[in-house]
Amino acid sequence: SICLVVDDSRVIRQVAAKLLKGFGFQVAEAEDGRAAVEFCRKSVPEFVLLDWNMPEMDGITCLRAIRAMELLPRPSVVMCTTENGLAKIREALEAGADEFIMKPYDREVLLDKLVQIGLAERV
Repeated sequence: SICLVVDDSRVIRQVAAKLLKGFGFQVAEAEDGRAAVEFCRKSVPEFVLLDWNMPEMDGITCLRAIRAMELLPRPSVVMCTTENGLAKIREALEAGADEFIMKPYDREVLLDKLVQIGLAERV
C-alpha cells in the first residue's frame, strides 16, 4: 500500500520514508501541499503523513483539499506538527485528520499511530 509523506524538509521525508518502508509501505514523497494534492489526483494513497507548516500550501489547507476530493478509498491522514495546542488538534480533526503526531517522532510513536488507525499491527 502507498503512503504519501508530505514535508518541506527532505531530511524529514527521508527519515519518515525509511520508517514506513520498515513497516512494509511503499512510499511516495511530496515537498508541499500543492504537490500532495497533485499526487492524490493521479493515484490515491492509503495513508498520508502530512506536515502542518509548509510553504506554498500548508498542511491544513492540503488536508481540506484532499478531503474535498472525496477520494475512494478514503486515505487515512496523520497530521505532523511541532505545536501541540488543543486548538490545533481540534482544527486538524475537524478538517478530516484521522490522527495527530508530534515532531520529532520515532519509530515507536509512528507505529502506535498506525496501529490506532488500523494500518499496522504490533508484532
